[in-house]
Amino acid sequence: MQYQDDATNVLLEKLRMNGGVIDAYEDFFDGMDYLDAVQWGKIKEGDPILMLSIDCTQLYKSKQSNCWIYIWVVFDHHPQERYKKNSRIRRIRPVHVHSTSLTETSVSPVAIPLRVELCLSSNRFLAAALVVHTPGMVYLNGLVGSHRGNGCQLYCGMRGCHKPSAGGHYYPALLKPNNYNHLGSDHLDIDVEHLPPASSGNYLDNLKYLMQSHTQTQYEQCRLETGISKPTIFLSIQTNNILGVPGCFGLDIMHIATINIANELIPIWCGSFQFESTDDKDTWYWAVFKSCVWQDHGKAVVDTTPYLPGSFDHPPCNPTQKINSGYKAWEFLLCLFGLGPAILYGVLPNVYWKNFCKLVCGI
Repeated sequence: MQYQDDATNVLLEKLRMNGGVIDAYEDFFDGMDYLDAVQWGKIKEGDPILMLSIDCTQLYKSKQSNCWIYIWVVFDHHPQERYKKNSRIRRIRPVHVHSTSLTETSVSPVAIPLRVELCLSSNRFLAAALVVHTPGMVYLNGLVGSHRGNGCQLYCGMRGCHKPSAGGHYYPALLKPNNYNHLGSDHLDIDVEHLPPASSGNYLDNLKYLMQSHTQTQYEQCRLETGISKPTIFLSIQTNNILGVPGCFGLDIMHIATINIANELIPIWCGSFQFESTDDKDTWYWAVFKSCVWQDHGKAVVDTTPYLPGSFDHPPCNPTQKINSGYKAWEFLLCLFGLGPAILYGVLPNVYWKNFCKLVCGI
């Protein structure tokens, strides 16, 4: 508890000295959501601050994953200590996946022991609930997922753009496509410097609207409009014991950087992504990974092996040989964001290489 209390007092003093401006975000306790909870009295001196981290695992080769392993991370410990084994509380619970239909049971059993554990002590405060991958998060937060009409997992309200040939898939496009007119998702261009703020202000009103559905058809329409598929059981936790819904649920930053982006960039550079029949491939100046160039790129990745420090475990495999058969997230991370700017220099056209380097800098 002492670290949390000391960190809070130091930050509040900095805010007073800097006119309410935070000069550097170094820990959870630097966030305004936490500071507001302290100033409103939701978090009192000595209250333990917890983060839930959870993921599913497949116990049997030919069966669906049916076991969730989760830990409570105690934020009261110093960042150098809080993630060590003796500073965490571990749990294993078998659960089953449920449909998102309003007429069926819509609460994952994994949340029940979580809520019980949290409420065993009235002064425990849930700061964040994290699932390692986005598909698993929908079972905790009750939202529709990132590829739906209102798919922002922070509930910012920005609607995706629907492509008719893509079924029910919506894309989180900031710019309105040319000649695009689809009711409900044809918003004007959104400036990347002025993105809609994340907000849960209208979440409860939208949830109430969803729960008033009398038929499956009404429910599906409300789900499309609101981006909510079911109530999360975390709503049953007392208001003073939780940061807020859906604000307490985090984003899948790891997979976005290591797998999702890689699964987009590499097919673009290879010119192998799905495209429309009207597209002119002769204008794809970014599609540089022709047969020999792609092979040379794989060799360049392998040739970096003698220069990698031992802390990287073992070097990444040749992507031309292994990328479709279990290339790991950390291999994508190292190849793209560690080696990429160097081994893609002179391979990608300069304008695309500079753009890629901005991505690397951002990550």
